[in-house]
Amino acid sequence: MQAVARLLRSVPDAPADPADPPSASVGGADGRTTVGGAAAGSGTVRARSRPIRPLVQAWPALVDLVLPALCAGCAAPDRRWCSECAADLAAHTLARPRHTQPSPPRPDLPPVVTAGVYAGALRTALVQLKDGGRADLREHLAPLLAAALRGSPRPPGLLVVPMPSSAAAVRRRGEAPVEALARAAVALLPAAGRPRVVAALQVTRRVADQSELGIAARSANVAGAYAARSRRVSGLAGRPVVLVDDVLTTGATLAEGTRAVRAAGGRVLGAAVVAATARRRSAG
Repeated sequence: MQAVARLLRSVPDAPADPADPPSASVGGADGRTTVGGAAAGSGTVRARSRPIRPLVQAWPALVDLVLPALCAGCAAPDRRWCSECAADLAAHTLARPRHTQPSPPRPDLPPVVTAGVYAGALRTALVQLKDGGRADLREHLAPLLAAALRGSPRPPGLLVVPMPSSAAAVRRRGEAPVEALARAAVALLPAAGRPRVVAALQVTRRVADQSELGIAARSANVAGAYAARSRRVSGLAGRPVVLVDDVLTTGATLAEGTRAVRAAGGRVLGAAVVAATARRRSAG
């Protein structure tokens, strides 16, 4: 706990922001209260607090001091992603991203490019990123999604549209993980001609957890569940779009995303995913 106290004391005060309200001092030499340097009354108080942002930035270090870091893949101590899990993730990463499709194929699904096979440490990393609160794994997974995007169409004016999370899921997870992953991946692409990530879709009704459902039930579960956000409809019309998701399983989610984007006038050219389940049949 002494180490925690030292870290807290090391957090610097933030510089004054012109937009902040003036600080209040009470009790100078003349016993008057001053607000932003002007006399306001009597007494002595100096209102000053440490900024929130540095504390938020220091939070991961605080957690590591109190709780030991564990590998997200195998729970090995004192490391967040061990060399063994990194090697296994690499073993499930394709040498070159390739097109893949569900089995059975879906005629309503655009061409999909995957960077890996959804198994082993790659599967574990995606699960931990999405539902285990391990946002630190994004740095290991974003390069795979970036590779899949490089293998997808990239015409001028391309929009990258991540598959949406429900409002309840965002509250539970603290973020929309697919959107955050998409932004991290696109940031790795060359600046020239870099596409723009647009969270254009929203979940319009309650859906069940897809992982618990079979092929037919997955399609029924998400059918008609997505729609373009009202403020994004005009921006989608006529624009080329590549959809992004973490995993391709039956294709139901990406097919519904395709329908929703096309309903708003967007031109879906393809989709990119980090991984596809092992039963997927490669198309080349």
